[in-house]
Amino acid sequence: MSPWAVVFLIIALTAAILGFTGIAGAAGGIAEILFFVFLLLFVVALLVGRRPLV
Repeated sequence: MSPWAVVFLIIALTAAILGFTGIAGAAGGIAEILFFVFLLLFVVALLVGRRPLV
């Protein structure tokens, strides 16, 4: 997982604990988007790596 996704996740959790719901929601949304983007890139890299060499 990208370090940026982890950073935004920590920001979201910290903001949620302190009661800043707007910041927590925004940071959580960014972390979620980054997580799925890097998950998709990981799956693509796995599929491309399994192609036979010709």
